Amino acid sequence: MSYNLLKGKRGIIFGALDENSIAWKTAERVHEEGGTFVLTNAPVAMRMGEINKLAEKTGSQIIPADATSEEDLQNLVSQATEILGGKLDFVLHSIGMSINVRKGKHYTDQNYAWTQKGTDVSAMSFHKTMQTLYKQDAMNEWGSIVALTYMAAQRVFPDYNDMAENKAYLESVARSFGYFFGKDKKVRVNTISQSPTPTTAGSGVKGFDGFIAYAEKMSPLGNATAMDCANYTVSLFSDLTKRVTLQNLYNDGGFSNMGVSDAVMDAFVKGQEE
Repeated sequence: MSYNLLKGKRGIIFGALDENSIAWKTAERVHEEGGTFVLTNAPVAMRMGEINKLAEKTGSQIIPADATSEEDLQNLVSQATEILGGKLDFVLHSIGMSINVRKGKHYTDQNYAWTQKGTDVSAMSFHKTMQTLYKQDAMNEWGSIVALTYMAAQRVFPDYNDMAENKAYLESVARSFGYFFGKDKKVRVNTISQSPTPTTAGSGVKGFDGFIAYAEKMSPLGNATAMDCANYTVSLFSDLTKRVTLQNLYNDGGFSNMGVSDAVMDAFVKGQEE
């Protein structure tokens, strides 16, 4: 169902890899709601993914960019405004990576060079992106910038490893930069803290199926899907959320306010009895 919420709006969507990814679903929904955009991803991710299919489907151009490179980002932003014919109204940052997670390094046994790389890709890239947009004055007033995060920024999920710090850093950048973007340019900046979602990126986390099953049992509405996240993002890109900024918004079926649920307690008691 389309409401034309983003008619005439232009933007950049980072991080679409394949059709499981939240950025991919968001691009599809933005397109349905009348928004136009350029797609971007790291050159290596583009070789792995199927982003050309998405570009074709949404009539979008792809600009490869390494989000950790200021030069690449400057080029991306100036090309995007040129291709789209004006300043931007929305940006989605949907990037995260931990080499420690990928290579099975335990949290208590980090390779710090990998940790640093992960922080750069997952969190500092958000600051670099916003700094580039800010310096180039590339956002329209009442524009909206959204980054995707996870509740491991606030609570302990042992296997989420150093990604937890990356997300905490990301959320802090959203607030700090969001202040300046709001005050100086009337642009809003928020993060969406999403349920664990079976994406290609997410499934790299050890015990991920357990995360998903547990969150499903804990949440009164069940887990939010990638499509739920896409819809929520569309609402944040639209003019209906004009004064929502500096927020970390939970799209998680209620998980974040739960202590315990009947379903989890029943499973626990049953396990004890066995």
